[in-house]
Amino acid sequence: MQRFVAILPIIFLSTTLFSTEVTARNQIKVVGSSTVFPFSTIVAEKFGKSTKFKTPAIESTGSGGGMKLFCAGVGLTHPDVTNASRRMKAKEFELCNKNGVTATEFIVGNDGLAFSNNKNSKRFEISIMHIAAALAAKLPRTTGLEDNWLKTWEEVDQFVAGNVSSQALVGLPNIPIRVLVPPPTSGTRDAMSSLFMKSGHKKLGTYSDVGKKGAAKLREDGAAIEVGENDNLIIEKLAADGDLFGVFGYSFYDQNRDKVQASIIDGVALNFDNIASYKYPGARPLFTYVKREHLEVIPGIKEFFKEFISEKALSIDGYLYPAGLVPLSDNDFKKESAKLTSFPAVTIK
Repeated sequence: MQRFVAILPIIFLSTTLFSTEVTARNQIKVVGSSTVFPFSTIVAEKFGKSTKFKTPAIESTGSGGGMKLFCAGVGLTHPDVTNASRRMKAKEFELCNKNGVTATEFIVGNDGLAFSNNKNSKRFEISIMHIAAALAAKLPRTTGLEDNWLKTWEEVDQFVAGNVSSQALVGLPNIPIRVLVPPPTSGTRDAMSSLFMKSGHKKLGTYSDVGKKGAAKLREDGAAIEVGENDNLIIEKLAADGDLFGVFGYSFYDQNRDKVQASIIDGVALNFDNIASYKYPGARPLFTYVKREHLEVIPGIKEFFKEFISEKALSIDGYLYPAGLVPLSDNDFKKESAKLTSFPAVTIK
């Protein structure tokens, strides 16, 4: 009994300090995806101007970087919200659990990966097989797997046609393969690995040879050029170099149609309708996660999400549509807005 009395003040003091630390902050902190960043920023600005709460601070760290910060713990030094251009991974969910973090997941809209180049250059009409073959770290030969030896898009064209009986040459030019790709911390990189690389190898018939893990691995000989989370920098580089390609989200393509164009992939153009219907092979959902432990202690979090997950923001008549966000279907929007009542905890397997 005496021992219990001795430690009780320590526990009480720790709890009091934690509570004081959290409530000392009156500005929402948001981290995460560079793709979701412009949408989240617009919502934050609207929210700051139309309510009594401070404008949330939005930081573009990449989806992976945001998840790492978000799941690190609860309290003043940790962000309240993280945006992501792909769903939370199982290992990230486990990290959150380990550190006492539970989250509510919201899907805020749809997006598509642009495989883009200079507006004045040849517009590619290719397949995801071409992208996978061009960027893979290794490709199969009769002697086994070898480092990717393809140097030009013309060689990629020949390789794909030579490995798929139904695939004819599409007429790609004899120019070097040079593609600006997102960093490993980016959700766009994860989506590219899944939607273009892995799926491309499966269609190409090299999936079993390259292996499940290797199918997403990019070559490191200068053909796949890693860039940071600043998608505007990719646009600038494409505008300055007619032989360069880049991978980024639909909204950045949509806002820069005067500088860049998007390749037609598997016969499907990158546009609003094809993303909304998921006919486009690079279509994907966009996410945001809120830390449930902060809902009642950081002023304005619930109100911020009521602004974000609203028809005035997310519908086809909403203010995020002109910024390039492809709205959810009516049924999907109802599912997401229903979460605002209880902010249910997400479960990731």
